[in-house]
Amino acid sequence: MDILVDDGIVLYTYWRSSAAYRVRIGLELKGLAWEARPVHLVREGGEQHLHAYRALNPQQLVPTLLHEGHTLTQSLAILEYLDERFPQVPLLPADAAGRARVRALAQLVACDIHPINNLRVMQYLERDLQLPADARTQWTLHWIAEGFAAMEAMLANSRDTGTFCHGDRPGLADLCLLPQLYNAHRFGLDLAPYPTLRRIEASCQALDAFDRARPENQPDAA
Repeated sequence: MDILVDDGIVLYTYWRSSAAYRVRIGLELKGLAWEARPVHLVREGGEQHLHAYRALNPQQLVPTLLHEGHTLTQSLAILEYLDERFPQVPLLPADAAGRARVRALAQLVACDIHPINNLRVMQYLERDLQLPADARTQWTLHWIAEGFAAMEAMLANSRDTGTFCHGDRPGLADLCLLPQLYNAHRFGLDLAPYPTLRRIEASCQALDAFDRARPENQPDAA
């Protein structure tokens, strides 16, 4: 893998990565031009483990974003950078309480649900603990359901919830929710108990920016 220097926005991504998916939505919502450089997380043991990419991102994860000589990692940090650097179409509310609420919703997904269901965890459960496929699926479904139950309550019981997670404009929380819902569909989770999440999902999917960021619409989609 060749790592190229570029002053524009470059995103090292993988089509089915939830974290990269979040950043793609943010870039599209803001109307920014960006270049995708796919990193295949499975082929030949995973390109994220190659020396060239490991030198770029020592965590050996996607996404990694390059911009104006900066190398940025971690999806939420990348999105907040983009929000500060390109404040048009803001991803966070203007008020402190609103920002705290949106960050809490985003972190519920990005910190509490996603990390224990991502690829390297599932590979560890399979290779090291030798859990069968059905047990790994139950693990995934359990933790998504736990998180979604909390998020449903937080959204359904708040007057700050609007068409989207916070008000009537998509923001950071929606960028985290949609990829996790994609995973929930992929693993067959029953979403009937989460009507607010499903309503917000439909509102997001109606927007072109979310559609352009979908896994199936990426150049490296299998």
